[in-house]
Amino acid sequence: MEDITYPSGKDMRQFRRRVYTETIDFAVILPEIKAQSASRLKGRIVDLSDGGIGIQADFPLEPGVMLIFHRGDMEKSGVIKWAIKMDKQRHRVGVAFRTEDSDIMRYPSIVPSAFDRVAEDLETYAAALKTKTDEYVEALEALAFSCSVSGVNEKKILKGLRILTEDMMRACTEFEAAAVSDIDFIKSQRKIFHEKTDRILSKSSLVRHARTWPQGYQGDYKILETLYKNIPISEGIGYYFDKYGLSLPLAEAVRNRITKLEELVRQEITGRDAASMLNIACGSCRELMGLAPDIVRTKAQITCIDMDADALAFAMERLSHTEAAENITFRKYNAARMFDDELNKAAFGKTDIIYSVGLFDYLPSEFLAKMMGALYRLLYSDGTLIAAFKDAEKYRHQDFHWIVDWTGFLQRTEKEFLSILNTAGIPKSAIRKERDETGIIIFYLISKL
Repeated sequence: MEDITYPSGKDMRQFRRRVYTETIDFAVILPEIKAQSASRLKGRIVDLSDGGIGIQADFPLEPGVMLIFHRGDMEKSGVIKWAIKMDKQRHRVGVAFRTEDSDIMRYPSIVPSAFDRVAEDLETYAAALKTKTDEYVEALEALAFSCSVSGVNEKKILKGLRILTEDMMRACTEFEAAAVSDIDFIKSQRKIFHEKTDRILSKSSLVRHARTWPQGYQGDYKILETLYKNIPISEGIGYYFDKYGLSLPLAEAVRNRITKLEELVRQEITGRDAASMLNIACGSCRELMGLAPDIVRTKAQITCIDMDADALAFAMERLSHTEAAENITFRKYNAARMFDDELNKAAFGKTDIIYSVGLFDYLPSEFLAKMMGALYRLLYSDGTLIAAFKDAEKYRHQDFHWIVDWTGFLQRTEKEFLSILNTAGIPKSAIRKERDETGIIIFYLISKL
């Protein structure tokens, strides 16, 4: 077989702006005052180009305002050309660096409409992304042909696929950074990307499942079982996409998560006499397989709930072969109802241990805060609530939004998790945390005081 070459050494980026992250100090000068009205403010650079930078700040900034940037002993000035409010706290602005022969401060009328400029840029970025996607598909098709050649070198195929896909994901990351002000536009371009790449990427059963979601909801027990087993099952180029998906850091974290959960639950039931447990959105209950001897030894009683009848049947059949089968009850129940104290007490009564992995990542923050508060109040004194979250700052999101369509789980940070727990009325003194080996999954262990 001939050696296959990949454009790993070539800069394939086509966007005028480049993703860049750095905290920066700056001062503000208002047009009518032309004096520094605020100094040593802090913002975060999110992209840059030869002519300017994009900044994110936690306070509003207006078009036409001049900014003086400080970096050590160096200073550089620029004028805000457009400003967009991203949410209640975050503001995004585009800053053009000043030149000696252009005084934008004196002629604010030459500052273009923010909406016109953004629309123009977005179309440029979309066109570049389209070209990049076409190149990606063409390269993958060539790689797929190589898979059919006798004596195929699996390591080279996998390396080539990884190089091509990593390069494509960098382009998608740049595009999202450039279009961050227009989430609907990003979604529309993802849809186009899925359509263009489907004929080749869906040769992977893992990718196909995570694009079509045959169980009717994202993150179903079948795909999680695929991640747990960590065995590619597709053929041809699909086999290598299986391996790529299974090797992602978040996939490893999901496997670690189930192992860590088993360890934490074992610690909780040990030392308790016939502990009562509630497993919410239980899925395949894989953690209970390893816990079966401990469940029998401690006489723990577990209620497992899920809305997916197939998941319950799968878990029930698997656990029926363990000695803990008599200690486990399965119940079809909608976890979304568990924000109400009276409903919870009527349906389940007080319990010693409540846990869930995966579910909480899919729930909106306001609703999740209500649910966490209700679950906390459902515990007996000295009971424990175990809640697992994915830390969005520890993995790349684009693989799950572009390669597959797994956008249901929300991108939250540790700061946001703690804010939710605070809103839920859970005392800080009741909370401790642990992470899995990758550092991506945070487990909050919350004790009922």
